[in-house]
Amino acid sequence: MTQWPEQVDSTTQDDRTVLSALCQRQPTALAILYDRYSHLVYKLALQMLKTEEAAADLTQEVFLAVWQKPERYNPERGTMTVFLSVMTRSRALNRLRSAKSQQNMVERFSRIATFESGDSPVLAQASLMELSDRVRQALQALPEAQRTVLEMAYYEGLSQSDITKRTGIPLGTVKSRSRQGLLKLRELLHDLAE
Repeated sequence: MTQWPEQVDSTTQDDRTVLSALCQRQPTALAILYDRYSHLVYKLALQMLKTEEAAADLTQEVFLAVWQKPERYNPERGTMTVFLSVMTRSRALNRLRSAKSQQNMVERFSRIATFESGDSPVLAQASLMELSDRVRQALQALPEAQRTVLEMAYYEGLSQSDITKRTGIPLGTVKSRSRQGLLKLRELLHDLAE
């Protein structure tokens, strides 16, 4: 097994060598890949997600995924540039779909409240309170870990990165809990989303 030096000249290491070191859990290898490709990942993420914060968050997510499972990259199927671009695009599309789904649910709730209340502000307020109660009840039905992450995101307006900083929970775990919680909420509130 080749020892990976502490200071590596990133210009002399090809991607396969760096990937091999990454599979051996050498942090320097991840740093080299990040230095080489983070601008590409960030630029693509920014192009698709439109905000610097979302692009930076997605860039971190992509490189975390590479660190966690470097064996996913197969040099026979394409270059590292292609691999990272496809991963970034796929994850950005997932985020956009999720955001669109959440926006659609909010719009449906608003339409329901407007439809049920007609022109009466009192009825509109009552409908919104009823919807709010249903959502709170559904949140209470979630496992505490998922509920906590969703409450921090939606009631406190924290990003997933901020939740990670506040709680010390790894970003991947925050994302997983958020996604699982949203899927469970969708299931619990399916009659409202139709």
